Amino acid sequence: MEGPREGSGAGGSAHDPAGVAVRNSLRVLTLNIWNRHDPWEARLGLIRKGVRELAPDIVGLQEVMSYEGRSLADDIAEGLGYEVAFGPAHELGGGVLFGNAVLSRWPVARSQAFPLPTGETDEKRAILLAELASPRGVLPFFVTHLNWKFHHGAAREAQVAALAEIVMREAPVEGLPPVVVGDFNAQPEATEIRFMKGLHALNQKSVYFADTFDQTGKGPGFTFDPVRNPFAAITNEYPRRIDYIFVRGPDKQGRGKPLASRVVFEELEDGVAASDHYGVLSEISM
Repeated sequence: MEGPREGSGAGGSAHDPAGVAVRNSLRVLTLNIWNRHDPWEARLGLIRKGVRELAPDIVGLQEVMSYEGRSLADDIAEGLGYEVAFGPAHELGGGVLFGNAVLSRWPVARSQAFPLPTGETDEKRAILLAELASPRGVLPFFVTHLNWKFHHGAAREAQVAALAEIVMREAPVEGLPPVVVGDFNAQPEATEIRFMKGLHALNQKSVYFADTFDQTGKGPGFTFDPVRNPFAAITNEYPRRIDYIFVRGPDKQGRGKPLASRVVFEELEDGVAASDHYGVLSEISM
C-alpha cells in the first residue's frame, strides 16, 4: 500500500514570508522502540533506516532510555536533521531515566513532562509535551505510554482523563490542533480509547480526538503482533492495535483532518525487527 506522500490530499502548498513552500499537511510517526533490548545495534540501524525513508516531520518515541543528558532518541536522530526532546517518566536506577521522546524537523520551543496517575499500580507514567515552531505556528505535540498490563484498564482510564485535561490546558482551542501519539496499551474497543474518540464519558467529562488510523487506515492495523513479530512472540499474546496517533480536529479551517495512515516498521531483516511494536505513520492536514 502506498504511504502518505508529500502534499497529498491537503490542497497543495502555501508559502511562508520568506517565499519558501510550506506543505499543508503534517507527517507524523509513532513508535515504541522497546528500550535497549538486544539486538539493540541491529534494531537501531533498522529504526534509523525507517525514519530516514519515511521522512516524518515529527516522531513520537516511547520506552526511551536516557543517561547523563543523552537518550536513545539522540542516537536515532543523529545525522537525520531532527531536534530531540526527552521527557522522563521514572528512573531505572544508576542515573538512567526512562520515558518518552520527540524528534522534530522544526525547533523545539518548549518541552515539559507531566506525570500521569497510576491508580493502585506500581507503574510510573508520563506525557511529554513539545511545542514545535512549525512554519504554520506553534504546534503542540504530545507523546505518552500508558500502563501495559491487561487488567490495568482502570489505571489507563485515569491516565487518559488526566491526559485530556493536560492537552486542553496546554493547547488552547484557538491554536493549531494538538497531536497526541503513543503506546496506549489498549485496543480500539477499550473504554480508554473510546473516551479519546468521544464515544464514552469519564468523570462526567468527554473530549474528542480523531483516531487517524481508524478514519483513514486499512485492515486491522495491528501494532503488537506476536504472530509475525519474533520480539512480540515471546509474550504469547494475541495481535492487536494498541499504538495510536490522535489529533484534535478538524477545526473550522480544516486543520487537524486525518488524510492517510498506515502501519510501518513491519519488515524483518535477517530475522530482526526494529522493535517488538510496529509503528504508525499518518498524514494530517495543517
